[in-house]
Amino acid sequence: MEQRIDFTKITACGECCEGCIKRLEGSCKGCIEADGYVPEWAGSGRCKVHACAREHDVQFCGLCPEFPCKDLTSVIHWNPHITEHLAGLAEKYPG
Repeated sequence: MEQRIDFTKITACGECCEGCIKRLEGSCKGCIEADGYVPEWAGSGRCKVHACAREHDVQFCGLCPEFPCKDLTSVIHWNPHITEHLAGLAEKYPG
């Protein structure tokens, strides 16, 4: 049986803040709740991935008409499989 995904909790970069230690300990509200203004990006302002998704009016990058854009792998550098991950989420998206 496949696990259901709560897409209201999926961030622009395809992560889920639920269960994140930083969120649980109160040092981060979460990307969605903070509109991309999270401690990780304090030095540069709003998360660029979050801002871009909002500009394109999508929940996460995999739903963007420009997906995968040329900047995706350089902006989301922490996940070497980001294109596949976001494409997989988009396939399961009920919207």
